[in-house]
Amino acid sequence: MTEKRGARNLTVRSDERPQVRPTAEGWKQNVDADGRPTLQFEQPKRGAKPPVHLADLTPEERKAKVTELGLPGFRAKQISTHYFSHYTSDPEKMTDLPAAGRAELVESLLPPLMTEVKRLSTDNGDTIKFLWRLFDGALVESVLMRYPGRITLCVSSQAGCGMNCPFCATGQAGLTRNMSAAEIVDQVVRANAVIAAGELGGKRRNAGNQDTEGQPERVNNIVFMGMGEPLANYNRLMTAVRTMLAPQPEGLGMSARHITVSSVGLAPAIHKLADEGLQLTFALSFHAPDDELRDELIPVNSRWKVDEALDAAYNYYEKTGRRVSIEYALIKDMNDHAWRADLLADKLNERGRGWVHVNPIPLNPTPGSIWTASEPHIAREFVRRIEERGIPTTLRDTRGKEIDGACGQLAAAD
Repeated sequence: MTEKRGARNLTVRSDERPQVRPTAEGWKQNVDADGRPTLQFEQPKRGAKPPVHLADLTPEERKAKVTELGLPGFRAKQISTHYFSHYTSDPEKMTDLPAAGRAELVESLLPPLMTEVKRLSTDNGDTIKFLWRLFDGALVESVLMRYPGRITLCVSSQAGCGMNCPFCATGQAGLTRNMSAAEIVDQVVRANAVIAAGELGGKRRNAGNQDTEGQPERVNNIVFMGMGEPLANYNRLMTAVRTMLAPQPEGLGMSARHITVSSVGLAPAIHKLADEGLQLTFALSFHAPDDELRDELIPVNSRWKVDEALDAAYNYYEKTGRRVSIEYALIKDMNDHAWRADLLADKLNERGRGWVHVNPIPLNPTPGSIWTASEPHIAREFVRRIEERGIPTTLRDTRGKEIDGACGQLAAAD
C-alpha cells in the first residue's frame, strides 16, 4: 500500500515484516466500556496536602512568611542561600541564624518533603537511581547521571501517571497524585547535595568536584522524563521551573536551555508552554507516526491525534526558536518498520526544515516479551531513512537499565 505525503515524498507500507500490537504484559490495563485505555488527568481526591515549603513561595512570599513569624525579612534570604546554594535543610549548619528559635524557623520554611528509601547505582557509579517516600507515603523516583561535560537529573513531576501507556511501568498503578512544586525542586537540591558530598561516581573533570570554570559541580541539566506527565501538572511544573531558573539564592540559577520538558502530546498544554516565553527545550514522546498504532501505544492520542501533537510541537519551535526533540522508543516489530521511519520523516518535513531532532531510543532487551529492543540492523536502518530525508537523528544510549532506571522503567517499587 502506498500513501502520499506531501508533493514529492511517498511513504510505502510494506507487510513483509510482522506487526506486533501493543498489549499490557503482566498487568491489567484500565479500559473503558468500549475497551479503550482510560486516561486520568485529575488526581484522586486525597487528604492532607504537602506542607508549604520555601520552594513553593516567591521571594516576596518568603519574606512575608518570615515576618509573620516575628523575624526580619532578610532571614528569608539567608535560609534561601542555605537551601538553594548550599543544598541543606539542616538547621545545625545554619550558624548565621540566631540559635534561639533556629530549628523552629527552619522547620517552618523547610519542612521535610522526601525521605530517601533506597538508592541503586550502575555505570561505575555514573548513574544513581533514588527512591523517595513523600510525606504521605507516595513513592517517586529520580535518576542522576554523569555524562562528559554535564550532570543530568531525570525528575519526576507526579507520583504515578494517568496516561496509561502499555509499555511504561510508571503508569501501571495509575495516578496517585500531583507533586508539589517544592517536591519537584527538592529532587534537584537533594541530588546536588549528593554531588557535593562526592557520592556520584565517575571521572570528575578535576579535583574538588569542580566544573571547568572552577565552580562546585552540580546538576546542570534537567529532563522532566521521570514519573508522570509533566504537562498534566502544569501550574506546579511551571512554579518549579521558574524556581530552577531564578538566580541563586532565590532559586537554583539554572539555564532554561538546559531544562527539557517532555510530554506524550497534550496539545493545548504544549501551546500554553510555547506562550510562556521561556527558552526551555521541549521533547515530544512520540513513538509512532500513524494514528492507528499510536492510539494503542500512547492512549492520549485518542484525544489529540498525531498531526495535532506535531502541530503543537512545531508551534513551540515557531514561538521560541528552540528546536524540538522527538523521542521514539524503538520496539521490535511494533513501531520500527522502515515505512514508519519514512512516514515520520515526511510528517516532520511537511512542517518545515531545521525545527526538529529525532532521538530513537532502543527499548531494554527483554527476551520473550513483545516489549523488547529492535534488532541493531533494524535500528540502524530506521535512523538512516530519517537522516536520508535531512532530519538530524541520534540513536540514544539508554542509561540505568540495569537498575530499572531507563526510559519507561520507573515504577517506584519499595
